[in-house]
Amino acid sequence: MDFKHEMIIPNEDLPFKLFLFEGGNGNYNRAKHWHRSVEIFLVLEGALEFFINNTSIPLEAVDFVIVNPNEIHSIKAPNPNTTIVVQIPLSCFSGYLEEEDYAVFSKQSREDNGILTELIARMYETYQDKKFGYELKVKGLFYEMLYILITRFMKAEEDQGSIRQKRNLDRLSRITSYMKKNYNQDITLEGVADEFGFSPTYLSRMFKRYADVSYKAYLLDLRTEYSFREMMNTDHSLSQVAVNNGFPNSRAFAKAFVKRYGCLPSEYRKQNGNR
Repeated sequence: MDFKHEMIIPNEDLPFKLFLFEGGNGNYNRAKHWHRSVEIFLVLEGALEFFINNTSIPLEAVDFVIVNPNEIHSIKAPNPNTTIVVQIPLSCFSGYLEEEDYAVFSKQSREDNGILTELIARMYETYQDKKFGYELKVKGLFYEMLYILITRFMKAEEDQGSIRQKRNLDRLSRITSYMKKNYNQDITLEGVADEFGFSPTYLSRMFKRYADVSYKAYLLDLRTEYSFREMMNTDHSLSQVAVNNGFPNSRAFAKAFVKRYGCLPSEYRKQNGNR
C-alpha cells in the first residue's frame, strides 16, 4: 500500500479540528492518506487539486470538497491559496449514521452548497477572532453545520464496491480510536490485539499495511502529540508531562520529541513559552 493513516486530534477547545490548510504557501504536495473523520476543504482564495481514490477534483475559490471516512485522498497545491479545513470525528454523527457507522456525504444543490460554505467561513472567522464567548458561537455554528450535513448532504446508499474498500480500512480505524482513548495507559501490541480478537502478528501487519507505520511508532506519535499540548499549556515539569502521557520517564519523552520536532522539549519550551 502506498498510503498512510492520518492521526486526527480535535482542537483543544472544540469537539472537532478547524485550521488553515498547511499548503497555503503553494509548492505543496500531500501524499495519499486516509482517516476515519469526515473532512471538508473549503478554498477561499487561489486553487488546489484534490484527488479522491485517484479521481481529480479541481477546486477554485469559492469551492469545497467533502472527504468521507476511509476515503484515500491526496492534494496538490502548486500555487498559494487560502483554504479552511474542517475535520469532524465520526462520533459527532452518532445516532444518525448508516449501517456500520459509515457516514457518506456529497455536494448538493448550489443553494445548499452555499449555505454550507457560509457556515464554515463564519465558523473560522469567529474562531480566529476569539472574542468573549467565541467557543459558544463556534460550537453553535458547528452543530448547525452538522444538521445541514445530515439533512441535506448525507447519501442514503453507497456503491457496494466502495463500501468493501472502506471496510478494509475500518478495522484499523476502530483500533486507532481505541488507542487515542487509552494512549496514556500501558497498552501493548499484545493487549490491543487481544482486545480486538487478533493475534499480535496480524495486528502488526495491519498497521504496516494500512497505516504505513509500526504499532509502536503510531503509539509514540500519539503520546508525543498529547505531551506537546500539556507541555505548552501547563507549568508541569517535563517528567510529570512524560508520565501523564504514557512515557516511562522524561528521557523516553525527550527521545520521541527530538525525533518529531528536531530539538529537546526543554529547548522548545524555553524558546516558545509554555502558555
